[in-house]
Amino acid sequence: MNAFAMKPVAVETRMPVLVIDDHPIVLQGCRRVLEDAGIETVAEATTVVDGYRAFHRLRPPIVICDLTFQGSGLAGLGLIRRMCAVEPKTRILVFSMHNDPVIVARALEAGALGYVLKDHASAELFEAFEKVRAGQVYLDRRLATEVAMLRTDARRTPESQLTPREQQILVRLAQGKSYGVIATDLSVSYKTVTNACSQMRQKLGVRTLAELIHVAVTEAQRQG
Repeated sequence: MNAFAMKPVAVETRMPVLVIDDHPIVLQGCRRVLEDAGIETVAEATTVVDGYRAFHRLRPPIVICDLTFQGSGLAGLGLIRRMCAVEPKTRILVFSMHNDPVIVARALEAGALGYVLKDHASAELFEAFEKVRAGQVYLDRRLATEVAMLRTDARRTPESQLTPREQQILVRLAQGKSYGVIATDLSVSYKTVTNACSQMRQKLGVRTLAELIHVAVTEAQRQG
């Protein structure tokens, strides 16, 4: 665990905490943890759209949010940005299956105050919630180390300018997968993949798909 103190702001137990996740079991688990933390009012949403509507209506001081939603990829990142734009003081705790430090760093840059993995014990979610509730940043020790190393090493290769989605697509290109297979893997449209590849070609300074695949393979070999 790695926590950095921030100015605390009181959170009343009667004020709602919003949980945004599309898995019923996760919602139930979060509710139990929040009840253990003394929170009396827990609001829930299962989609990005409903989550933003609930946030706009309730203006909760704390939000627990997943990053990945069915058919929407990493839409939670955009949702976090939108919520923080509306209420910059909102404390957002990401509860996600993604342990990629690139994605973790993106979530923090978007405005999340804490990040905890779904495969960890519920006691860690409780600890993370209490830290975020007190206005402190929360990352477990391993994630904190990996994110710190990522930021140190990032200076600044062209690949580091890619979004998490673009990096996911680049990895799959290196694996020899077609646009259609990549779209299925990531639960996005074929057009989303082709648009992302066009953007990557511009960022990486290549003109053709073959050159982009070469970059993908080279990067995979470098990291491997």
